[in-house]
Amino acid sequence: MFLRRLRQDDDDSEPYWKQRSWQMSAGFIALVIVMGALVALTSSGSDSTGGGTARARASDGPLSGTATLVDGRPKDCATDDSAGDALPTAVPKDITWRTIGVVQVPVSASAGPTRFQGALWWCYAHTPTGAALAATAIIAQMSEPGWRTVADQQVVAGTGQKMFVFQRSQVADTARRTDGSSSSCVGFTVVSYTGEAATIALLIKGTEGFLTTSVQVRWDDGDWKVLAGSDGSLYSGLTTVQNAGRYLVWRTSGVKDVTP
Repeated sequence: MFLRRLRQDDDDSEPYWKQRSWQMSAGFIALVIVMGALVALTSSGSDSTGGGTARARASDGPLSGTATLVDGRPKDCATDDSAGDALPTAVPKDITWRTIGVVQVPVSASAGPTRFQGALWWCYAHTPTGAALAATAIIAQMSEPGWRTVADQQVVAGTGQKMFVFQRSQVADTARRTDGSSSSCVGFTVVSYTGEAATIALLIKGTEGFLTTSVQVRWDDGDWKVLAGSDGSLYSGLTTVQNAGRYLVWRTSGVKDVTP
């Protein structure tokens, strides 16, 4: 399957968190907490540090900016970067699956993540595929109790990161588990890529069809991190997709209608 340019079709004029197709998707189940934070922000009774988990700063870690880098990468981080900046035409053959909450997430022994420390899944290949894997896993972690550690170390530091932490801290953590039967993100396409920045469009399979959202990532502290918007958003609004065959899929099992 060859990578082609992304084409998105608008769902309707309503905010995406109100659209039925978004609410019915597996992605909504996993990310509803984050979406609630983004649309339910109020200033009443809040301060700039947030509450609960938000006040518990994550300890220094491999992507905190204080760790010593070895050849530009955090210690003990090794990936196959031989693909360079070339856009992928296929997914890695070593893709396996791990569960974050109610979402199955693809992982690759060659492209990452290769290191797992609680909620911190890190060490991604410095390639477009590595960027796509990072975008998928980092976003999925934000609905889980360990979100603050991830936000501190895997979201690019700045105003957007601070806004996201403030908004997310307004929503209580609710851990959820699954039997592994659902998968929200089934594929991706690389909208743009340089060695330092990438925009990844994620393909989400819902009960009423395919949806897409884009995530921006940056190469920072020797690994890929999500770049938050100035409003704290980690990804764009969702749109429906009529031709899912324009994406690379992590696996075809359960996604039989992914081609035109």
